[in-house]
Amino acid sequence: MTTELPHERVPVDEARARVIAAVRLLDTESVGLAELAGRTVGEAVVAPHSLPTHANSAMDGYAVEAGSAGPWPISAQILAGDNPAPLVPNSAAAIATGGVLPDGADAVVPIERVEVVDGVVTATESIASGDFVRHVGADVQAGDVVLHPGTRLTPLATSAVAGLGLTSVACIRRPRVVVLTTGDELVPPGVPLERGQIHESNSVLVGATLAAAGCEIVRIANVPDTAEATRTAFAAALADADLVVSTGGVSVGPRDHVKPALHELGVTELFWRIATQPGQPVWCGSAPDGTLVTGLPGNPLSCLVGLHLLLIPAVRAMTGSDPVPITVRAELAAPIAQLPARLRAIPMLLQAGRLEELGAGASHQLSRAARANALALIPTGTGELPAGTIVDAVPLA
Repeated sequence: MTTELPHERVPVDEARARVIAAVRLLDTESVGLAELAGRTVGEAVVAPHSLPTHANSAMDGYAVEAGSAGPWPISAQILAGDNPAPLVPNSAAAIATGGVLPDGADAVVPIERVEVVDGVVTATESIASGDFVRHVGADVQAGDVVLHPGTRLTPLATSAVAGLGLTSVACIRRPRVVVLTTGDELVPPGVPLERGQIHESNSVLVGATLAAAGCEIVRIANVPDTAEATRTAFAAALADADLVVSTGGVSVGPRDHVKPALHELGVTELFWRIATQPGQPVWCGSAPDGTLVTGLPGNPLSCLVGLHLLLIPAVRAMTGSDPVPITVRAELAAPIAQLPARLRAIPMLLQAGRLEELGAGASHQLSRAARANALALIPTGTGELPAGTIVDAVPLA
């Protein structure tokens, strides 16, 4: 068995800072409306014209010239989409919500505030100029920035792009990811297990998590436990990806070939081991062209920690978004012990602002953690945090 000097456990914040400093902002590409949701804005989305483009009614009612309460004879009917003629003086025009305000009118009286008798309208309340009118540019002025670079395009944001009349947006290219799993003991789901074997699950976790974060998964492959196969697989991955993620094979055992292979390929180590429990044996490096390479531990919950505390922030940095992990504040449903030198990152069930443990205290207990929807972050310390303590948690959904 090979040996090497122990590495310092790097605090998570420092490890994340090293990763973010190592990645590069990816280039942009034009993306059409149908594919926009989930993408990240690369160049500012600017309003080509003001919205609304014409003053229009905020209510079903009557367009009038403010200054009196009527009575006004009804001289016209205006529906949404009409291009109305000017308002006949001293009259009212029946108008639908969204209908263009005719020249000569400066207010709308809602139908709930009028009396209509024999085609004549009288307001039951006082009205003022501008009442129930959507003015030109009330939503956005021509030339205003609607979406800034780094914004993740939600369905609502995508709808706003369409509302501006735009058909595409310059978005950051999706980070290309190659996922490699190592271990001769791994067999695909669906294949009966022989003694000593386990079903491979990490690639599903890594691929699904990074795809949800906006990555393009180029391929997923299992690598045999030989030095030659490991080097060949990583060389091909480096040629195809912005981010290479492997699981297992980064320790110092006789079949742990990942680090020597990456050293031969010119990948510079950023760190090995972070101060967490689980998830300590994470290796991370940077290739000469800026490709980020991460060796996550083989145990699935350790893999989960590296994904959410390091790799999703890295992906966000590649796409110009804020790389700081998104967290929520929630209270512990039960007491939990701290560790003096390591952050505990525990999969828990977050419900109604409370974090409940699922008995997934060991890094291999994937089935117990299956219902987890948050990663509770237990700060370092020498005591026990009582039930009700408020802590940060990273949402997993």
